[in-house]
Amino acid sequence: MPDEEPIEPIDALRRIAFLLERSRAGTYRVKAFRQAADTVIGTPREELEQRVGDGTLHDLPGIGKSTEAVIREALAGERPAYLTSLEAKNHERLVEGGERYRDALRGDCHSHSDWSDGGSPVPEMVATAMELGHEYQVLTDHSPSLRVANGLSAERLTRQLKLIDRINERTGDFTLLKGIEVDILDDGSLDQTDAMLAKLDVRVASVHSKLKMAKAPMTRRMIGAVRNPRTNILGHCTGRMVDGERRGKALRREQSAFDAEAVFTECAEHDVAVEINSRPERQDPPDELIALALNAGCLFSIDSDAHAPGQLDFVEYGCERAQRLGVPLDRIVNTWPKDRLLDWAAKS
Repeated sequence: MPDEEPIEPIDALRRIAFLLERSRAGTYRVKAFRQAADTVIGTPREELEQRVGDGTLHDLPGIGKSTEAVIREALAGERPAYLTSLEAKNHERLVEGGERYRDALRGDCHSHSDWSDGGSPVPEMVATAMELGHEYQVLTDHSPSLRVANGLSAERLTRQLKLIDRINERTGDFTLLKGIEVDILDDGSLDQTDAMLAKLDVRVASVHSKLKMAKAPMTRRMIGAVRNPRTNILGHCTGRMVDGERRGKALRREQSAFDAEAVFTECAEHDVAVEINSRPERQDPPDELIALALNAGCLFSIDSDAHAPGQLDFVEYGCERAQRLGVPLDRIVNTWPKDRLLDWAAKS
């Protein structure tokens, strides 16, 4: 965008937060701009302008030095300097390659909100997905056993489904689909009641615990989940972390041991897609396992696993890998129109 192009304060704050999330900036920086955006939404423009005039803008909750400058410059009809600086540093694409695949994606089958361990409300995730040109987005907050991620009980998930219905009444051609990232328990069962899983559109099943389980029981565990008729997508199947950080410390995690050929053979037989998890710290599965799943005849889903609006763009990383490794577009389920995706997920 041109430097001189004016922008509304709320749009400037949201854009800054998006760009920070997209570049994997620290959570505390993003939170400052998201909180300021919430304050601006709830404050009449006349009051904002008055406070700029009398120097009391920073008295509003969530408004600090940096966010105050952004609001003040936007109200003056200027493009905020901080936004201009971020836009200059952020390239249009996160990675070279995969453009044709990114253009073919109609949606994203794995995303989180602040109902579990995501950083933003559902409407903000939806607004960003729409701005990115998605036709649909699957909301897949965590299941109950993942307490560290504030997993959803059946009661909370029921409330979330009602929220999704209300949102879809106002989104026109865009659809927020009902989903879950359901934990694969030690015995291969899924961490939610079958009755609740039946109410959902798309189900991503992932291993989050006991990732160092021995190869044979881990293989049985994953195959058990794949054979469950409710499972649609096998999420980040190796559990590896190649470039992560937690509380300021580097986080690396080796991939789980399992018989990938046996698991992918079951995926192909039971029409379960193998997720190409696009988070840069995961890059899961590794290239050689994508090739193995491709040879086994598997379907795929290129997903962002976004925990914040700016992370929805992470699908570019997965698209680059899929195109480079020769995954056929028609075997990627989120290149399909919504109705085809839903028919497949229902396994009708």
